[in-house]
Amino acid sequence: MDVMFHSQPCDGRVRGAPQTLELLLAPPLSVHVEGGPPPSAMSSLLLFLASALLLHSVWTLDFRYHLNREIEQYLIQTSKSNPNITHLYSIGKSVRGQELWVLALGVNPQRHVVGIPEFKYVANMHGNEVLGRELMLHLVEHLVQGYQNQEASVLQLLRSTRIHILPSMNPDGFDDADTSCQYGQGRHNHNNVDLNRNFPDVFADPRRQQLSEDQREAEVRAVMRWLRNETFVLSANLHGGALVASYAYDNGKTGSLQMGGASLTPDDDVFIHLSKEYSHNHASMHLGNICQDSRPFQDGITNGYQWYPLAGGMQDYNYVWAQCLEVTLELSCCKFPPPDQLPRLWDDNRKSLLAYIRQVHLGVKGVVYDGAGAAAQNALVEVEGRKNVCPFRTNSHGEYYRLLLPGNYTFTVTYPDHEVLTQTLSVPYGPDGYSAATHNFRLRRTSAVATGRIQTCPTPGYNPAVNLEGGGASSSLTRLRHAVGFSLAALVRWVIE
Repeated sequence: MDVMFHSQPCDGRVRGAPQTLELLLAPPLSVHVEGGPPPSAMSSLLLFLASALLLHSVWTLDFRYHLNREIEQYLIQTSKSNPNITHLYSIGKSVRGQELWVLALGVNPQRHVVGIPEFKYVANMHGNEVLGRELMLHLVEHLVQGYQNQEASVLQLLRSTRIHILPSMNPDGFDDADTSCQYGQGRHNHNNVDLNRNFPDVFADPRRQQLSEDQREAEVRAVMRWLRNETFVLSANLHGGALVASYAYDNGKTGSLQMGGASLTPDDDVFIHLSKEYSHNHASMHLGNICQDSRPFQDGITNGYQWYPLAGGMQDYNYVWAQCLEVTLELSCCKFPPPDQLPRLWDDNRKSLLAYIRQVHLGVKGVVYDGAGAAAQNALVEVEGRKNVCPFRTNSHGEYYRLLLPGNYTFTVTYPDHEVLTQTLSVPYGPDGYSAATHNFRLRRTSAVATGRIQTCPTPGYNPAVNLEGGGASSSLTRLRHAVGFSLAALVRWVIE
């Protein structure tokens, strides 16, 4: 008997579900069987059996689109039922005041543990791109049930990783969304702002950078605070309207929206690997030409800027200022797939979602210790040949995480009043063993004057002279200003992404 999570048609708006609290809180029936146990014992037995049946029915997740309040109830119940591996928290509220719920999963779900990388999935940034919401709920169910059933792969994942899942970054937009496959309302938040154009952008026009944090949208501010509070290493942002994995940069060095070549990060090889890891584990994304109205994508991946440029995107913000590598996953040709396709779409993505999480164990991790043996917070940890706009640095625990493909890399560690340390490390492939290589750096104090290198990287103003080693627009086409190209890029971006 399905009480709450029941099948229902998707007829332009997601309709309400029956109330369940009245059923759960109703007094038990008074039943007595002649010759049986006394009424009090029978009532208790019936109440126990009825409660067990109702709870199973209420929290059994089916394949349909769920309301925001239903997602909230599901996350609350899952957290209450599995406190040893889940922790539910809110990163803030939407414009209309709806909580932005995040469920953390792992063997230490409530707090960060040194050596355990932080991973996140963010879905429903555009309110009318809805598949990600349901995939996240089924991923939660898969991980919880896998842990309960002692499945080896799930146990290894939860013991080695702290996974954060935000099913809806734009619940207000979802409330307004219709079921149009491509065109439809609900993309923007309640203030009619595209959240994926509202983040600080290192490439953007100076006037965009003059927008203070408190002037940005509530949902964007919540994510920015979230990124300051957690040391995320890897992330994915789930969208709809195409079938492709799109990686940074989304914007280009020129700071203008132009069609043309790629805009590459210093970690382009890693981004390509991450994107292929998802596309090649997906049932069809790797084929690259599934959607009829979309261009073909080799291996089912693309550089974001090369596909179509955008300013103020969350993907670039994660990488530049939060030292978190994020890939944008376009997971369905239709923004609002018919509900009867949800079981197949979950099957198409399940393996990819799990394989992508394991990539948080690429490369090398460790702790930087100062001359007194204490963890060195905010030490710069740089890799030769990978000069980031904001240098990667240690967190409050002195930890660093660098996602790197197997190979030899030269690291340079810089910390005030300490000698600069340079070491070459051999980095193996870590995801198969659910752990990156571990290497701690131990520094020596010096009496020399500090180098003056920046130890923090606040949101800067636009600097056209910023040095992006291995980055920036790689094609002369990206330096051309074509009004027609700009208009077409803007239209394509609005329709697809």
